[in-house]
Amino acid sequence: MNTHRNRSTEMNLMNEELARAQMAARLGEAQVQRRGRNVVVARRLSRRAERAAREARLAAARV
Repeated sequence: MNTHRNRSTEMNLMNEELARAQMAARLGEAQVQRRGRNVVVARRLSRRAERAAREARLAAARV
């Protein structure tokens, strides 16, 4: 009976460890996706700033 309990406990611990590993993998994937999204947003803002600077130079040149 004690051997059965040890095996049950061992299986539960293995399942918990697997669940933790899967959660860690999902968190890692989410962080990678967020970083990618941040890069896209940064590029967009950079292009917008470059465009605004270009338009300001043209406006100054007209004056």
